[in-house]
Amino acid sequence: MKRKAYGRDAGLTARMLTVTFLLGALYVAFFIVLWQLTGVGIAGAILIVGALSLIQWYTSDKVALMASGAKVVTPDQAPELHAMVDRLCAMADLPKPRVAVIDTDVPNAFATGRSPKHSAVAVTTGLWNRLEKPEVEGVIAHELSHIGNRDVTIMTVASFFAMVAAMLTRFGLYGGMFGGRSRDGGGAPVWLIMMLVSMVTYVLSWVLMMAISRYREYAADRGAALITGAPENLMSALQKIASRITQIPQRDLREVEGMNAFFIIPTNVRSAAAELFMTHPPLEKRLAALSRIARELGRAV
Repeated sequence: MKRKAYGRDAGLTARMLTVTFLLGALYVAFFIVLWQLTGVGIAGAILIVGALSLIQWYTSDKVALMASGAKVVTPDQAPELHAMVDRLCAMADLPKPRVAVIDTDVPNAFATGRSPKHSAVAVTTGLWNRLEKPEVEGVIAHELSHIGNRDVTIMTVASFFAMVAAMLTRFGLYGGMFGGRSRDGGGAPVWLIMMLVSMVTYVLSWVLMMAISRYREYAADRGAALITGAPENLMSALQKIASRITQIPQRDLREVEGMNAFFIIPTNVRSAAAELFMTHPPLEKRLAALSRIARELGRAV
């Protein structure tokens, strides 16, 4: 199946381009303000930003795997899982990503990477053991759709700069404990201005991530349905994952909650009270969308 045959979504592409442009404009303004406040030379600021960007670009997938506790496995270590990924990649016309396993009872999965050729798919032991294999296929096809759509890259970049803004906010608070006035000796102290600018940048980054986060899940669901030709398997998987998560101890959920924006179902599904603040669409809306796709494919659900 050629890439254009499944799940290519003009709405997602438009959102990705818009978010990329707005992120670029936001962070140019952000670093100009900080440069003016701190007095760091423009060459130094460019060097710092460039170094951070390169580090983030080439290590984002490794950091995500490390943060989640995922371990890359070989075909000898997980032959059935690798065979499933091989088959789905062939169906989706995608290069095979690295395959990783997270040793946790929380049923979930995620994809990460800067491009289809430099990506990874991770599944938890809870997902593999608790779901039927056709359901696991639906979940992995969903993650491969994220890789094919390249929305993982946008989310990674947006979350990275949000992290930088959060870090500078903490630095601003730390600087406030030791005083520090504005560069001209008057007005508000530098640390306070830096903290406020960083907070605004963090909030705007979060809003931009939310603008694409929920929509990309619909696109990946559609991609998975078209790749496998069996949207009912993904529907069943989503229902089981959401149900089983409510039975997992909070201690286990907290260990992986940092990956919620990337998981197929967030671990805080029980406390997600308002759609505005959710990283994922409500489950019932995803199921309704998959039901419509199933009818289009002539599948009974």
